[in-house]
Amino acid sequence: MSWVTYFAIYFIVWWITLFAVLPFGLKTQDENEEVTLGTVSSAPRGPHVLRAMLWTTLVSMLICASAYGLATWLDLGLDDLPHFLPEPK
Repeated sequence: MSWVTYFAIYFIVWWITLFAVLPFGLKTQDENEEVTLGTVSSAPRGPHVLRAMLWTTLVSMLICASAYGLATWLDLGLDDLPHFLPEPK
């Protein structure tokens, strides 16, 4: 595989992880009792995009490094997946 393929896989993992990490640590204006006039009380209190992007990058790097390690050192791939699932009776 080329570096373009690795980058594409990392980008997909990063994007999925972003939507998984985004709601963590989110405080609404209603929770802080500081509702800005003209906004909904369930709107976020402030932007936390930088923190979410940092966590997303760290988690996706861990996921991709784990997958790379499993594929490289243990020689596991998608063809080995059926061996981990139970056999239907």
